[in-house]
Amino acid sequence: MNSEEEFYDAETGLESDDSCEVSYKDASKQTANGKVPSENGVWERRTTLPAPMFSRNDFSVWGFLKKCIGMELSKITMPIVFNEPLSFLQRITEYMEHTYLIHKACTLSDSFERMQFVAAFAVSAVASQWDRTGKPFNPLLGETYELMREEEGYRMISEQVSHHPPISAFYAESLNQDFSFHGSIYPKLKFWGKSVEAEPKGTMTLELSKHKEAYTWTNPMCCVHNVILGKLWIEQYGTVEIVNHSTGDKCVLNFKPCGMFGKELHRVEGHIQAKSKKKRLVIYGKWTECVYSIEPKVYEANKKAEKKSGGDSKKHKQEQSPGGDDADEMPDVQETVTMIPGSTLLWRVAPRPPNSTQMYNFTNFTMTLNELEPGMAGVIAPTDCRLRPDIRAMENGDIDTASQEKERLEEKQRAARRERAKDEAEWSTRWFQQGNNPYTGAADWIYKGGYFDRRYSDLPDVF
Repeated sequence: MNSEEEFYDAETGLESDDSCEVSYKDASKQTANGKVPSENGVWERRTTLPAPMFSRNDFSVWGFLKKCIGMELSKITMPIVFNEPLSFLQRITEYMEHTYLIHKACTLSDSFERMQFVAAFAVSAVASQWDRTGKPFNPLLGETYELMREEEGYRMISEQVSHHPPISAFYAESLNQDFSFHGSIYPKLKFWGKSVEAEPKGTMTLELSKHKEAYTWTNPMCCVHNVILGKLWIEQYGTVEIVNHSTGDKCVLNFKPCGMFGKELHRVEGHIQAKSKKKRLVIYGKWTECVYSIEPKVYEANKKAEKKSGGDSKKHKQEQSPGGDDADEMPDVQETVTMIPGSTLLWRVAPRPPNSTQMYNFTNFTMTLNELEPGMAGVIAPTDCRLRPDIRAMENGDIDTASQEKERLEEKQRAARRERAKDEAEWSTRWFQQGNNPYTGAADWIYKGGYFDRRYSDLPDVF
């Protein structure tokens, strides 16, 4: 295993744009024939992709990956067969799929009630990864992505701020200034023979302006099993600690590893504690399904009763064989979480579209992320992911063009890096700058503002 590169614990900043912005929704009010292609004047976002995903059956995964055991995959040019038609900047935008949980937290007067919805948001942020075995495209240095959701009350901007190590910074804010959510991700991917492990280094920061609160946390580890042989399946594991820097309250969430017999697959369990360390609420559920909260005494009483009545079944499970060595078989798991009486439902995942398995297992929200709405191309930055020709070609089912464009863009990026080295010029980020997070003190990426002013004349030609 090679040594780790330096990790920049980077997040984005705290100030919103105060700009005279132009919305592509304004630009899209009329099409070429002067009509709005929608119902009730609202653009109807797509519910499918232009083409289904292609078959990977003819590609020898082992022939490529056997050279990569123990290596960090972000340093290796991957064949396009591994990809899904999204940039990593679009993948991290999926954190916003359940933004209503933040809006709900903003309305609550009790800090522990707010914390439980922040915890539900942190769990929901990884839900879209369930069964997502395709790798997003590595963003090019200087690439950006914006998402405007006026009907859901927020907007978001992200930028690839570093290439080695690869760091993606993002900043989201509510349109009425209720919250800001920002952070950065340094995705470290390593191949261990039968599985690929993803460590999403970086800190998430959520600020609720009305309550003058700031929360920080890191995301769990992710592992994709059976990349060589057998059915691909995903698990999330590790401890996520959410800190309220204003009150000293904490929420400790344990994303449980599968274990030998799969009993804990997808399970999340934890608690909210006051600054005094007294437990105030228990959180439980599955990151693939739902999250509940409950009083600690009720939860512990239920656990004791369950343990008392479940001894025989536990003994039976211990006598079972763990299976063969050829593949990490995904356990047969009942997906439904049993609700304990007295629990409060915080979040439940939305059903995926019926064609999801033919569309890279995308959610309804994900299906819309690379869509070019009418009028958008002339408003968004020329560095936006939606304008990447390799991703667009793959989405349209043209794999040969996608592969050629991917190689062209990667070589263009290498050539630009050589030119900068020749001129002894440093890369300059456009929308984010390095600084320090005011809550953790860690190295940070601060959003500078100005993106939604729509002044893009000095942006680099990355595509």
